[in-house]
Amino acid sequence: MKIAITGGAGFLGKKLARSLLDDNALGVEELVLADMVEAPEELTGDSRVRSIVGDVTDHDLLADAIRADTDSVFHLAAVVSAGAEADFDLGMAVNLDATRTILELARKHGNRPKLVFSSSCAVYGGDLPDVVTDNQQITPQNSYGVQKAIGELLVNDYSRKGYLDGRSLRYPTVVVRPGKPNKAASTFASSIIREPLQGDEAVCPVAPETEMWLASPRTIVANTRHAHDLDAGAWGPWRTVPLPGFTATVRGMVDALGTVAGPDVAARVKWQPDAAIEKIVYGWPTRLDTRRADAMGFKRDTDMESIIRAFIEDELGGKIA
Repeated sequence: MKIAITGGAGFLGKKLARSLLDDNALGVEELVLADMVEAPEELTGDSRVRSIVGDVTDHDLLADAIRADTDSVFHLAAVVSAGAEADFDLGMAVNLDATRTILELARKHGNRPKLVFSSSCAVYGGDLPDVVTDNQQITPQNSYGVQKAIGELLVNDYSRKGYLDGRSLRYPTVVVRPGKPNKAASTFASSIIREPLQGDEAVCPVAPETEMWLASPRTIVANTRHAHDLDAGAWGPWRTVPLPGFTATVRGMVDALGTVAGPDVAARVKWQPDAAIEKIVYGWPTRLDTRRADAMGFKRDTDMESIIRAFIEDELGGKIA
């Protein structure tokens, strides 16, 4: 099988690639990782991996990554929420135009590849019910959410027309992400855990009682693969599903950090409200009824403490500063 991952050198892209290569349940012959930077040597050292470096808005780069013999595409590349809001042109180019290019390449090749599209709960917004159901109307309140909503509709229509076999996943906020903060409005959700565990202070820009819909990197990778492996008939006429998660307050996240790593580590979190970040975050749903995803076999995290322990094991070598 020949597979392409856009955003393949990013956080989730690398974890997904490692998972696909390690168990090789799909019989990977070639894994193309397309991103702005070179994929790490731990991946490129595998003879099955081909790293392509360039701008995802470049048609030639995408055409090189997604060829006529490509069986599956995981489209993870994106300009994240606050970044897309701050730079409208960039957000449209990456989140919408590049997605359309990928869909058109699949249509042109005519081999009906599988496509897994990473969407977001940012497609919701405005006056939401206490619990968002699968039938909730999408009313995004920022450019990122609009771009992801359009992407979902396009994936669904290209699938309906038989040009590809698409499936779109509305990701919860993923915690804990390794590395450095990015331009996502939700980046603090990882920073308030990651930085204190490494001996640094972190700023939380929202109120302690703020609720968030969360999932771990391990579960996101597992669910992304599960979405790919499901038979097309399991999706029916609507190729989008909100992924399972769990609800936690930001205070509860910091309390979990204290339980796992001690009160001194949790005290490294400082509370400094930022109205711009709050405006975006408060528009996101905090409780979702994901019974359709549950019935389809997607996994769910249940608590913050286990996620923090997994981060320490996976990213920090089991050590806390």
